[in-house]
Amino acid sequence: MRNNDARLLVLDRDAVAALLQPDDVRAAVREAFALHAARAARVFPLVREELPGSAVFGIKSGDVPSQELLGFKAAGFWPANREAGGDAHQATIMLIDPRTGRPLCIADGNAVTTARTAAAGALGLQLLARAGSEQLCVFGTGVQARGHVDYALHALPSLKRVRYVTSDGRSAPAFETLFEGRCDIALAGGARTSAADAAVAASDVIITATPGHSMLFSANAVRAGTHINAVGADTQGKRELPAGLLERARVWADDLPQARHIGELQWAHELAAAELGELLAANASTAQRAAGDITIFDMTGIALQDLTTVRMLYERALANNIGQNIPWPW
Repeated sequence: MRNNDARLLVLDRDAVAALLQPDDVRAAVREAFALHAARAARVFPLVREELPGSAVFGIKSGDVPSQELLGFKAAGFWPANREAGGDAHQATIMLIDPRTGRPLCIADGNAVTTARTAAAGALGLQLLARAGSEQLCVFGTGVQARGHVDYALHALPSLKRVRYVTSDGRSAPAFETLFEGRCDIALAGGARTSAADAAVAASDVIITATPGHSMLFSANAVRAGTHINAVGADTQGKRELPAGLLERARVWADDLPQARHIGELQWAHELAAAELGELLAANASTAQRAAGDITIFDMTGIALQDLTTVRMLYERALANNIGQNIPWPW
């Protein structure tokens, strides 16, 4: 291709929605974990900065040299968006040609981030949760919580009941409607209450998908054999899990240095932990665990998950003539 023939594919929200299929996302995310475990890919240093107005801006980037895959996600959290009826989480993902530095694809990253995070969580459930888990407790009812419950019900068909906990203890009818017919679903109460502790104590699996501003339940509420996907801690100073719980558990992360910097492991820097991809590298279908082990997946999200997912979207979009393919000469 001559320089003046170069083109840039733009995938807006609707184009991404048309292309984003759960099975494809699961495969892309699994590949990202495998590449990371094999050290066939790189995760570049994270940018994560606070902005005026309680907003947070970040950049996650990386590459897979052998696959000529390079790119980044610029994303963050703008709480004031809610006043305008918009999503507080915003993300844009770009694929770059590593041979020239030219952009290949720009994609709306909001739905991508939700789907790839939920797919990563589902992989964590498959590898770490006890077989036959039936009871799930989720903290939060927002975009991330909805995605995680959706993927969890697919990953663990044994799940029968979902209890959800909200910040104010109020029910969320729209959240309940999403999962009617797939499980029994009911409000457990508000975070940091005896009702939240009771829901945790009754659950086999816990998903914490909140803004991560404070500990959500008591450490002694977590019973032996429970698995936790911790999603909300993604910035220094944020946490969802109670003090002392990590030390009682076996902990995995998507990327250990990043988790120790911005995840739940920032509160237990020296704690022994492993990366989830190591289980895939060992061809393990599940982690070896005793029935009473408490397991935790500290999820901070890595760029490779975004890049493998958007590469899949890019290839499908080109094959199906979806998106805006615009001239980008140089």
